[in-house]
Amino acid sequence: MKTRAMQILDRAGIPYEIREFQADDLGADEVAEKLGIPLERVFKNPGRARDRTGVVLACLPGTAVLSLKAFARASGNKQVELVETDEILRLTGYIRGGVSPLGPRKRIRLRWTKAR
Repeated sequence: MKTRAMQILDRAGIPYEIREFQADDLGADEVAEKLGIPLERVFKNPGRARDRTGVVLACLPGTAVLSLKAFARASGNKQVELVETDEILRLTGYIRGGVSPLGPRKRIRLRWTKAR
């Protein structure tokens, strides 16, 4: 079964490769190691905001560290918080480790900003 992100890539004619592994509770560095790819090619979505704007995602390379203050500013919020693992599915429609800003299953506001 293809994810919505895969369906979007297919429609756009963008090639991709499916790589499978046992995820358990891995961070970006462990994922990069399991897949044998550089950490900067693994992306993570560690933050979600719930303030004035509702739920927003941060999407950054595995080598980056999320600044909650910078994320709040970029998302138009006074402050943001990381969502607890058990809330991720309810808020995004995806399980932890499978959250994607491309083709979310639930409506999520996206704002693109340059990482600092």
